[in-house]
Amino acid sequence: MKKVFIEGPISSEFIGTSIAKHQSKTSIGAHNIFLGQVRADEVDSKVVTAIEYTCYEELANEKLNEIREEAFEKFDLICMHIYHSLGTIKVGEVCFFVFVSAKRRKEVYAATEWIVNQVKDRTPIFGKEIFEDNSHQWKVNS
Repeated sequence: MKKVFIEGPISSEFIGTSIAKHQSKTSIGAHNIFLGQVRADEVDSKVVTAIEYTCYEELANEKLNEIREEAFEKFDLICMHIYHSLGTIKVGEVCFFVFVSAKRRKEVYAATEWIVNQVKDRTPIFGKEIFEDNSHQWKVNS
């Protein structure tokens, strides 16, 4: 099982290095990435300044493994990676990174959307929205 959870935000250096590592895989003709970034949502006239992510890691890894296996069955992929932040991620920082590679572009578009939706729907990752006044509420995925 690959490491999925990263403490803190996902850096542009990490994303760039992940992409660069695939240049030696010459059967790949297309990559697609999805980056989830923390938004400054306004809820009841309070603005979100960060989201604190927690998860039940053992169950989350189990669900992510199922999603990974299903993705390889459903789509003709060469590689796929899922990374999600844990801890406090500030507005503007990246908290979710999905990276998919295949021979052709058609597969990576469909696979990326499917994977992102499956992770959001099936994985026990919880986000506590923290507001500028330090109050908070549990985030509802939309």
